[in-house]
Amino acid sequence: MNAYLTLIRIDIRLAFRQKVVVFFNYLMPFAFFFVFAQAYKASQGGAILQVVAMVTVLGMLGNGLFGAGLRAAQDREANILRRYKVAPISPLPLLVASSVTGLVVYLPFLISMFALARWHYGMTMPRHMGAVAIFTVLGMMAMRSLGLIVASVANSMQESNILVQVLYMTMLFLSGATIPASIFPGWLLTAIQFIPSTWLMSGMQGLMIRNETLLANWQAVGAMLLTTALGLFLSLKLFRWEKEEKMRPAAKFWVLAVLVPFVLLGTWQTYAKDNVRKIKVLNRDLARSRTVLIRNARIVVGDGRVIENGAVLVRDGKIADVYEGASPDPKTVNAEPLEAAGKTILPGLIDTDVHLGGPGGFYSNWKDYDPAKAAQRNLAAYLYSGVTAVRSAGDPLDTALKARALTASGEKEGAELFLTGPLFTNASGHGTEFLESLPAAIRDRTAAEFTLLPKSADEARRQVDMLKKAGVDAIAAVLERGDLQIFNGIAAQARADNLPIIVRTGDELDVEAALAADVNGIERGSMSRLIPDEDFAAMVKPGVTYDPALSLAESVRDFAQGKPDLLNRSLVQQVAPPGLLAGTRKALGGHERKASPLNLDIAKGNLMRAYHAGVTLVAGSDAGNPLVFHGPTVQHELELWVEAGIPAPVALQAATLNAARALRVESRLGSIQKGKDATMLVVDGNPLQDIKTTEAISFVMIKGERVNRGEREGGSELLKQE
Repeated sequence: MNAYLTLIRIDIRLAFRQKVVVFFNYLMPFAFFFVFAQAYKASQGGAILQVVAMVTVLGMLGNGLFGAGLRAAQDREANILRRYKVAPISPLPLLVASSVTGLVVYLPFLISMFALARWHYGMTMPRHMGAVAIFTVLGMMAMRSLGLIVASVANSMQESNILVQVLYMTMLFLSGATIPASIFPGWLLTAIQFIPSTWLMSGMQGLMIRNETLLANWQAVGAMLLTTALGLFLSLKLFRWEKEEKMRPAAKFWVLAVLVPFVLLGTWQTYAKDNVRKIKVLNRDLARSRTVLIRNARIVVGDGRVIENGAVLVRDGKIADVYEGASPDPKTVNAEPLEAAGKTILPGLIDTDVHLGGPGGFYSNWKDYDPAKAAQRNLAAYLYSGVTAVRSAGDPLDTALKARALTASGEKEGAELFLTGPLFTNASGHGTEFLESLPAAIRDRTAAEFTLLPKSADEARRQVDMLKKAGVDAIAAVLERGDLQIFNGIAAQARADNLPIIVRTGDELDVEAALAADVNGIERGSMSRLIPDEDFAAMVKPGVTYDPALSLAESVRDFAQGKPDLLNRSLVQQVAPPGLLAGTRKALGGHERKASPLNLDIAKGNLMRAYHAGVTLVAGSDAGNPLVFHGPTVQHELELWVEAGIPAPVALQAATLNAARALRVESRLGSIQKGKDATMLVVDGNPLQDIKTTEAISFVMIKGERVNRGEREGGSELLKQE
């Protein structure tokens, strides 16, 4: 033990005498710290956490590869190791002393950096600082072991320097420690999983940004422990005391042996892609942690109030404050200013009735239609269009759950998804008219996934329970001359499971039956006959919502008449797949003309009578049906409302706060208020004067992240997510 302690003391003393040690352990990391802090605007939100993670990994690489790799080779060439040989002493104390010295030398910088980040940049300390410390030590030891192997197989300082530079530069620029990995294409993200520094970086980010534990990073921890053990073992076996002892060129492949744990991890990740997903999510978390001040804008709060000139402060994905009149200087709140003069801030719009699996038209080539892929792309189309949350009804359960998980985690960009799963109905496909636009082969194969057809009230109750356990947000049912006993069983079990039940009705008799079953919402109402005043009066006290789905009535009329107007809307042209637009235009031209079974004027009349009765109105477009395209359809729904006579503020509240209440998420969505999610839409102009300006999108923000709607060759980057 005395030999170990003596060597450690000597090694530390010698280390601080070398300029290269001071450079790679202090000067270079501090230089990168301030450069990254400036580039990432570290005083804003959680950016400083990213900076600290990057510089910590950068320091590990420099300390391990240069500190161990070059130092050991230098000692051998200077005949220092020969002196230890005649002491006599074994190689193990020397290797242990080298590893401990590297850690001791690096600790002062690490402590100083964390203190500087905390007191100068206001960094919130990670919840599990012990885990951060252990992970850092493991990373240091793994990199030191790798450096010692390089020194063991190199025959000269020159060879050692070349090997170290190759490893260092590769790991420096491909790990995310200098260049954000989020900008890498998918194939490169997979390839860098074979590099140790990628795991160091994603692990440090997880511990710093997401407050993860060591257990959550067990793969990286295990690989670092194995690398350390392998490195020390091989360094011991390959140790050379004198420079005259030469290694064969093939010996350099022992460096690859130390990387075996990460090669195994990378091989597994080509299949599992867990760490690839984690990298994407971490970078999304970072984007959502920014601090932004949107100022000099009109603010439509969402609850009927309007601030004619104000500002919204966004921090860590939440609305930190709302200012009326003068806003603070961005510097005083460490925020990036976003000028919004002449613009209007709205809560993110919500569409309460969509069918993600419905194409919204006809494809030129139906091989392009994949319901699962379409669901994810449609969520991206909504987000692009400023619709930040949707509720899907009548979609396959597995497909909808997967799409919700991908967007909720941040792995994919898209509107927040609430779902009901399959639609309860009394006939296969009934109530999901969009299925009629599918070719027979696809429709026959998929119709059963979109609907549930219980044969009895007991079976219906069991199916509701099944959906509850699966994680749906509501129950949706069709009530058009159906079996009332079965329907009443569905409604009763939904209430017992504390799930809102939304009912799609065909006429006023269905509305009466739905109200008798104590439902939470009525969709479509009646588009063929007027709904009695007493039915609307019965909706008011219990707060039953009413969604007239005017877009559906209009689309059925236009399709029957062969009118292409809905195809020509600017946002529809931007978000709909070209093959879908071309195929739908062709279908319109060759469609047999027949009268529409739905009357838009009657639907508008029922909407106005519901409004005058004081019914809670919510906006739902029934998107997925022919000519009702996914994306900006709720904006057009509001235009139809205003045409019918609904005041613009009322229409906007129906697509924001009222819709959020219907989804039971009004505590965080639906209005521009302090403490809620920073999910909002900024448009050019004033939608209170011209509702069509809801389509004049300046930018979209979801949970504090400004959505990248930018274009690249071939279309929107958001709509072309891998």
